Amino acid sequence: MISGYWRLMEWNMTPQQLLSFIEEHVELGITTADHADIYGGYACEAAFGEAMRLKPALREKMELVSKCGIATKADPANKIGHYITDSKYIIERAEKSLTNLHTDRLDLLLIHRPDPLMDADEVAEAFTALHKSGKVKHFGVSNFTPAQFTLLQSRLPFALVTNQLEISPIHQPAILDGSLDLCQQLRIKPMAWSCLGGGRLFSDAEFQPLRDELQQVAEEIGAESIEQVVYAWVLRLPSQPLPIIGSGKIDRVKSAWKSLSLEMTRQQWFRIRKAALGYDVP
Repeated sequence: MISGYWRLMEWNMTPQQLLSFIEEHVELGITTADHADIYGGYACEAAFGEAMRLKPALREKMELVSKCGIATKADPANKIGHYITDSKYIIERAEKSLTNLHTDRLDLLLIHRPDPLMDADEVAEAFTALHKSGKVKHFGVSNFTPAQFTLLQSRLPFALVTNQLEISPIHQPAILDGSLDLCQQLRIKPMAWSCLGGGRLFSDAEFQPLRDELQQVAEEIGAESIEQVVYAWVLRLPSQPLPIIGSGKIDRVKSAWKSLSLEMTRQQWFRIRKAALGYDVP
């Protein structure tokens, strides 16, 4: 599992409080931290870096992930939100992430979203330069279709290692559109974001039938919460997704971690699928 820092600025932690949280999830076994340059209005990476400065040795126990390729209006230089995957820009953003995170390397860099103007050769040029310089160890993509993934891979001398995809009972396109099939074919593990639907799974009235089914399955498999059942549902996929936990509360992180030990049958998985989609298999 992976600790996600998309909403770090909403957690209102001091650097010391954040350091304690990082240490706790690392001790638990969750050693990967997922970032992006734009998170928190371009502020999350720097806040994380300030915490890491308090204990530099912790870096050697972790894998740091970042993403680039989205330019938002949080930067005054951008009059409109847009995607950008020019070689120079990718290198600049990766180096900025290194500065913000107070590290000399990223373990993984992803292109954040598919860019309609993406020149695969330019991305490959940036990735290759960053790899040769030792600034980034591995590369991947996020939210790419199988065709977009294959295009970029065709230009690289090394393998892309993941595709970060939205995967949850309430958002299932990646399960059947070929994205997870390609991951399984290449034997790479996708990273799964928004497994809980950004919290909508617990609040929206339309998902009450799904919550009821999740509760029933929770009782059957000995889960402590429907949240654990959702993670177990994602983990049941044969492409072996790595769920990203987006909470700053260590109790919720520990609860999510326990879902790794849950076992779900094929029929239980399909019952949850049906409750989410509202229809049975054809």
